[in-house]
Amino acid sequence: MQREIKKEIEDTLQTVEEREQVRVLHAVESGSRAWGFASPDSDYDVRFIYVRPGREYLRLDSRRDVIEWQLDEVLDINGWDLKKTLVQFQRGNATLFEWADSPVVYHTGEAWEELYQTARNYFSVKAAVYHYYGTAKHTYLEYLQEETVPYKKYFYDLRPLLAARYIQEYRRPAPVLFDRLMEQELPAGLRAAIDEVLAVKLASDEKEQNPQNPLLQEFIRKELERQKELADRLPDDRNEDWEALNQAFLKAIQVCWPRG
Repeated sequence: MQREIKKEIEDTLQTVEEREQVRVLHAVESGSRAWGFASPDSDYDVRFIYVRPGREYLRLDSRRDVIEWQLDEVLDINGWDLKKTLVQFQRGNATLFEWADSPVVYHTGEAWEELYQTARNYFSVKAAVYHYYGTAKHTYLEYLQEETVPYKKYFYDLRPLLAARYIQEYRRPAPVLFDRLMEQELPAGLRAAIDEVLAVKLASDEKEQNPQNPLLQEFIRKELERQKELADRLPDDRNEDWEALNQAFLKAIQVCWPRG
């Protein structure tokens, strides 16, 4: 990562804190740069979790629970309020577990580490598998049906499918990095096909179109069918205990805003 970009992101997060009167608990890279297959012109997808002073959560006119700070050709920066975040953790939101485990961290601290220790207990295998299945199915139907396709979309399809395979086997959040997901046992020939397409993608413009890869097309089609059947049979494993999250929420507010 360019040092100038990292410094700009860190400075922007400080500006967010000052202008919005919040504390940023955790800020990471999301998307292709975190997954390890960014193209030369990929933007920076910065996601952060923030907390407001305790009195703000007692307002009759509730504040927005997201901060949409910047969106341009280089930076995409937005954040979620801690209350929204913990509610989504309880629902087993797989995207949040990716943010928590991102290999590219711009800001974090002990308050977040303690929160995440609690949130880990709310990972849902069924919710995560359905999330990744739905993401992969949408990408396949929307972007991979023509004779020529953007190779970028293969990885936006393969990554969730491989993540779901990992979760089904190990019953825990999948690694964020694509290379780690590739360490799984894969069908014959799939690894070579992925490497071939990845080499083209990394050297290409994001929107460049290339001929379909037959092996990848067939794997994606069959894997979507297989994963739908497996997901339907998984038991509901959502953690319904709110008390631990309530306590984590209150403690984070007290730590970050000791004077209220």
